[in-house]
Amino acid sequence: MPESGIEGQQDQLVLNGVHAVVRSESMKRLFALVRRVAKSNSAVLIDGETGSGKEIVARAIHHFSPRSNDPFIDLNCAALPEHLLESELFGYQKGAFSGADTMKPGLVELADHGTLFLDEVGDLDSKLQVKLLRVLEGATYYRLGGSTKVSVNVRIVAASNRDLSELVNEGKFRSDLFHRLAQFQLNVPPLRQRPEDIVGIAEQELFRHFPESRFTPEALRLLQQCEWPGNVRQLKNTIFRAVMTAPNAKNEIRAIDLRADAHMHSSSAQTCEVENLHELEKRKIFEVVETTADPDVAAEKLGISRRTLERKLKSYATESRGSVTALGIMRPEQQRYYRASVNVPVTIACPGRWQLQAKAVNVSFEGICLQFDSAIAELGPCTLSFELPDPVFPVEARAELAWCDRNGLAGMHFVAVSGESPDRLEHWLLKRMRAEGWSVQA
Repeated sequence: MPESGIEGQQDQLVLNGVHAVVRSESMKRLFALVRRVAKSNSAVLIDGETGSGKEIVARAIHHFSPRSNDPFIDLNCAALPEHLLESELFGYQKGAFSGADTMKPGLVELADHGTLFLDEVGDLDSKLQVKLLRVLEGATYYRLGGSTKVSVNVRIVAASNRDLSELVNEGKFRSDLFHRLAQFQLNVPPLRQRPEDIVGIAEQELFRHFPESRFTPEALRLLQQCEWPGNVRQLKNTIFRAVMTAPNAKNEIRAIDLRADAHMHSSSAQTCEVENLHELEKRKIFEVVETTADPDVAAEKLGISRRTLERKLKSYATESRGSVTALGIMRPEQQRYYRASVNVPVTIACPGRWQLQAKAVNVSFEGICLQFDSAIAELGPCTLSFELPDPVFPVEARAELAWCDRNGLAGMHFVAVSGESPDRLEHWLLKRMRAEGWSVQA
């Protein structure tokens, strides 16, 4: 199986022995942002359907963070009754209640200098929400029944399959805690919107049991056509049951082996068993168009008029645009972390020196990353001139060196951007964010 990676060359991310399949473009973009978000100490709120992979995202945040060598502690807030949650989170002193024979540190304390992952955080009791808010704000707290203050340095990553903003409006979740948790907000798309990941996860699960086995093409099509309301958990369970019951599982898994699973006969899944005629027609049209240069010849091979062919291709393009899945909400405070990849020449004018030339690697609201032909030792305040594409517009900015490395890369911080360029740069970056699938908050 392919080894770990998230930038497109490979399709698995390995986190402390846990393999996350990252084949779809939406997940690649999500994990690329995760790597950037991980470098800060800000709280992160992850939302998405049950079983979609929120815990994997949380583990990735910890894995890529400066805290990666310290503990990653996780707690499902819906798994414990309210009267046990407080002692589990914040610990207790000896004698705090019947059966408390020794002092026990809570999970917050155990995660000191590391990451505490709170799954289904929307189920927290209102009293615990107040106490958690104080921890997020750096305040000390007491163990249950204790009189000694406990101080911790912990990063909170939370997840919920419920819309916390709706719970806030209903008065079931504190608004101040919601905004403190959602310094960064990430959305994990459901599995049905990531067909490439369906194949990858299914093949990974089959490989765990029978490395030499494979899925037939019909089985893969069936898997990709299903809705998977239970997401990754449901898919893995289906593959496991097929492996256990298929007569020839060591060699191959067929569509009929998957249909034997009771979960594949739900009302949502039964439509998967018959090839969708619309999708079949679409695949056939694309196949002919891609192998035929002349549209008239393509239409003739398909047995339709050129006008009908053009109309169908136009409708497919509209479907494609409408199926883009938002990765999450990019709030104003998050937008400064966004980097748009570019490849444009930049002229650097430094007082009292000749002009230098470099290439822009990426640009953000606050600065630009430049690639020089060789490493630079220092660079004083200077003026940068470059043009951004689509549509083309010039940018002139005063900038200062923020960092540089031995490979010729240098980060420049914008001190001031001239003329109308600040507004145009902001508009350009917001447009790029939306094109990648982010919902941008003004």
